Amino acid sequence: MSADAVATTAEHVAHHGPTAPEYIGHHLRHLQNFTEAQAIVNWNYINLDSVFWSITLGLLGVFLLWRAARAATSGVPGRFQAAVEMLVELVDTQAKGIIPNAESRKAVAPVALTVFVWIFFMNAMDLLPVDLLPRIWEEYYKVAGHDPHHAFMRSVPTADLSITLGMSVSVLLICLYYNMKIKGIGGFIKELFTAPFHAHSVGGTIALALPNFFLNLVEFGAKTISHGMRLWGNMYAGELVFMLIALLGGAIGAAITFGGAGLWILGVLAGSAWAIFHILIIALQAFIFMMLTLVYIGQAHQGH
Repeated sequence: MSADAVATTAEHVAHHGPTAPEYIGHHLRHLQNFTEAQAIVNWNYINLDSVFWSITLGLLGVFLLWRAARAATSGVPGRFQAAVEMLVELVDTQAKGIIPNAESRKAVAPVALTVFVWIFFMNAMDLLPVDLLPRIWEEYYKVAGHDPHHAFMRSVPTADLSITLGMSVSVLLICLYYNMKIKGIGGFIKELFTAPFHAHSVGGTIALALPNFFLNLVEFGAKTISHGMRLWGNMYAGELVFMLIALLGGAIGAAITFGGAGLWILGVLAGSAWAIFHILIIALQAFIFMMLTLVYIGQAHQGH
């Protein structure tokens, strides 16, 4: 988009308010370290808002778990301690049923617990009012003397594909580590070229080596991409629904009529209903990502 087009759009929004596509487009833009034109050329732009909120919420999750561990007592636990203990027991039970190696579970179970808490907090940012943080950010831009129309802010890190794929790639690296640790580097490399199609002769092994290697690469890649995209797709769709519901109440700002007020009330009711339902999605998606993490690491302990 050229500078003239941006200025024209900003002038239109200032005088007439944003249209529905402009409203959604603005809310779907990330705060980046490059402008849109620079990002197209450089390809190394960073979504600063996603990075900030993911780190902040990750530290919050670690802090709460640390507080629970520090305050743990052998007597009757408080509500917070009881909730954390139930969560820890849930993750530990799932890990025991999936990962056969007790030594591996000492490291993997805490990873799974951290993944669940972290993703749950990032997903829960979707429950905040759609315009709350973007409006605060726009006010900061005004105070700082910047154009508020360029004050982009997305507060749901899991609605950013780069964040979810980054987490799934991290799980892939853990899987590769345990593949080499359990099977040995030589054993893992051998499995890449001899499984899943096993041959009973040297010639057959050589002939199937490349197809086996290709299929294993496809398997690792498909699991990693689907792992990240499943979480991103659900949270991105939920974010869009909240934006569409927010648009239902837009008429109240333009005309104080029964129709406009009714539309605003409908938006509040629909937003509340979707938020209540979305709590299930938030928890379910965190649980699914955690379970797939355990399943993929558990598969690394097994041979084809």
